[in-house]
Amino acid sequence: MPGLHDTIAQRLQQAFDTVEPGADPVLRPSTRPGVDFQANGAIALARRLGTTPAEVASKVVAAAQLEGICAAVTAAPQGFVNLTLDDAFLARRVEEQAGDGRLGVRPAGGPLRVVVDYASPNVAKEMHAGHLRSAIIGDCLCRTLAFAGHSVRRENHIGDWGTPFGMLIEHLVDLGEEQAAHELSVGDLDAFYRQARAGFDASPEMQERSRRRVVLLQSGDAETLRLWRVLVDASLAYFDEVNAKLGLLLTRADIVGESHFNPLLPDVVRALDSAGLLVDSEGARCVFPPGFTNREGEPLPLIVQKSDEGYGYAATDLAALRERFGTLGLDLALYVVGAPQAQHLEMCFAVAAEAGWIPPGKRAVHVPFGSVLGADRKMLRSRSGASVKLVDLLDESVARAAAIVAEKNPSLDPAESAGVARMVGIGAVKYADLSTDRVRDYVFDWDRMLSFDGNTAPYVQYARVRCLSIFRRGEIDPAPYASGRVPVVLGEGVERALAVSLLGFAPAVAGVLDTWSPHRLCSYLFELAGVFTTFFETCPVLKAAIPAVRDSRLVLCALTAAVLGRGLDLLGIEAPERM
Repeated sequence: MPGLHDTIAQRLQQAFDTVEPGADPVLRPSTRPGVDFQANGAIALARRLGTTPAEVASKVVAAAQLEGICAAVTAAPQGFVNLTLDDAFLARRVEEQAGDGRLGVRPAGGPLRVVVDYASPNVAKEMHAGHLRSAIIGDCLCRTLAFAGHSVRRENHIGDWGTPFGMLIEHLVDLGEEQAAHELSVGDLDAFYRQARAGFDASPEMQERSRRRVVLLQSGDAETLRLWRVLVDASLAYFDEVNAKLGLLLTRADIVGESHFNPLLPDVVRALDSAGLLVDSEGARCVFPPGFTNREGEPLPLIVQKSDEGYGYAATDLAALRERFGTLGLDLALYVVGAPQAQHLEMCFAVAAEAGWIPPGKRAVHVPFGSVLGADRKMLRSRSGASVKLVDLLDESVARAAAIVAEKNPSLDPAESAGVARMVGIGAVKYADLSTDRVRDYVFDWDRMLSFDGNTAPYVQYARVRCLSIFRRGEIDPAPYASGRVPVVLGEGVERALAVSLLGFAPAVAGVLDTWSPHRLCSYLFELAGVFTTFFETCPVLKAAIPAVRDSRLVLCALTAAVLGRGLDLLGIEAPERM
């Protein structure tokens, strides 16, 4: 079914076209009592036409054909066009949404083939709080793109190649494979890396061995590759554990590390050279994409091949772009990477476009994000000053949630209580991140994110539990009320408000993909949970005096549970049945 917003926007567009073809109605939900939507386009249109906004709005109202959809369409003196939906129309749309397995979200008309590059930890290093945002924002975008009907390819671009591996392999050899395998298997990758670094810094002899080992690795020496594989496999097992704990979609099949692109790098250099884009600069081979300058205003180079003939990150990223848009034939590449990498990525995109590797109509998009801060508003650190390990952060959140769940509902059996604690604890961490505008930093605050009040995962999860509790208490099967065949009656203002809020799900999902901003979906779910809470506290459901009203309210409860559950799932957050 066409979305509610789309239905009204199409009719309003026709009315605005009678005043000036193509004029934007600028349709928005309204916060005014008794008004559901507001079109603000008359104000800008009046400036272009040299008339008053009120006159333009009056012409739009006169031309609008919204009978059967709106009970009232009026022009405000300021030029706003105010629209109040017809209750019968609103009830029918809720019935349709209740019976629609997609909850009113239409599949994309022109589905895209999309790759999402996210998570991207380094081999032989543990994931820390700094990896959190890329992992969960990327995961949410994958889920939402797939739900919207696009073909999604997930890529975990891990750091599994380069000069540090000479040092790491030599440390493995010094320890002995058996001892090294044991140390790596316990999951303390950071300790292994620190020991390797300390040995490297203290020993010129190890430094020389490490340099030789890098040459062997890059030349494909079989024994060196076997030792490298020991390091990679231990790290992948650790990444699997963290990804599972965090509830990510990522699997081993999604790993496309730097080593994957290493054989492609010489051809990247040859292709850029053939295109006349490579310039020798102080021994390095560079591209100078137009529009990028340093602080002195001089052209800024993207170094493709270093003076020692080694390759840097730019070469790998260019190879990835070439493969994604060329070999794989994708339409869109999303890079969920921290804001500090903005210039590097934009330069890579510009060079790839100049080389013809990003065809017209295809896009590479950087999805930047801010940092996770501690209470001191500095980068989140442990008491010792080290980066906070992601697995420790998640475990602590679950432990704190377990204490809260046990206090709030001691009747849950231990197994169910532990399951709820995991959903609440992990969900709280993810929601706190996703509910923040991704370009902003945010302060990591246990008390706020685990609160059952405010814009938090526990608040939204609990609203859904309340929906389900009504059916449990009444011993009622919710399935018939999610069929779309039970009539909806909107007699109370709060019932109507809930209906309008429920129909906002499709625009909320679209809003995530318009600007790659998961916080828009969080804001919607928080609003819906709040409207339902008011409904729950003021409108009797099981004790409704009229059977038709009771059944209608059960439809609203079933639909609210479905929308909240689907919304949380798109965020990558599990929804418990009881709390």
